[in-house]
Amino acid sequence: MTAFASGERTTPWGTLACELRSVNHRFLEVGMRLPDELRALEPAMRERIAARVSRGKLDLGFRLRSPEAVDALQLDTAVVDRLAGIAGELQSRFPAMRIEFTELLAFPGVLGARASDPAALHAEALSLLEAVLADFVASREREGANLAAVMGERVEAIARIAAEVRALMPDIRAALRQKLEARLADLGQAVDPGRFEQELVIGLQKLDVDEELDRLESHVAEFRRVLTQREPVGRRMDFLLQEFNREANTLGSKSVDARTSAASVELKVLIDQVREQIQNIE
Repeated sequence: MTAFASGERTTPWGTLACELRSVNHRFLEVGMRLPDELRALEPAMRERIAARVSRGKLDLGFRLRSPEAVDALQLDTAVVDRLAGIAGELQSRFPAMRIEFTELLAFPGVLGARASDPAALHAEALSLLEAVLADFVASREREGANLAAVMGERVEAIARIAAEVRALMPDIRAALRQKLEARLADLGQAVDPGRFEQELVIGLQKLDVDEELDRLESHVAEFRRVLTQREPVGRRMDFLLQEFNREANTLGSKSVDARTSAASVELKVLIDQVREQIQNIE
């Protein structure tokens, strides 16, 4: 689901800032933008995020804004030496090549904040990540609570429609008997009562939806239970919606009454609305 959290803190090496945002995704996918001083922390950061989040496309960004003082900066001479070697190799091929001083300083890794204690800086970064993660998860939980309320309303509507269809079935069965009797009366011929009952039973079996309604009620009860769970439930909800849709389709295919046909359509509309929200659920 979508969420955003950020934070920053002042360290001896400058201001450390962190942003974490996410959009909907079926799986967990984490993209990172880290300054050179924190690149070694990428595995640890991924591990901490995976421990708190199981679904979504996340973008984590860290920035280290160095103090303004020039003595707070340091030159990585090893990087400069490697660049000089490469430039020497290319000089014969590109004699007109010129390197500006400002371009050299802008090259990644050449100039950075003075970090005399990398371990302390890494500890600050991980601590900041934990704080931002806590805000991020809290934001997702608030959104999740709102989504749960919306989906709960839709599922309750599905339960009401299922109950209404069940209440309609005695009238629909009676109407089928009357329809068969009217057709026989139009024929003007006597009919074996046993044969009539046999045809009636066959017709009632074709439109019987008791099993579909029972399964639909069972799915509703399971969905209500899942809504109260604390662990990730998005995939389980998605599976339940497939079962909801199967029962709604069968109800529509067996329908011989305009009211149950309309109920089948309304069920599918509600199921689609719930499915749209499930894409936002972890």
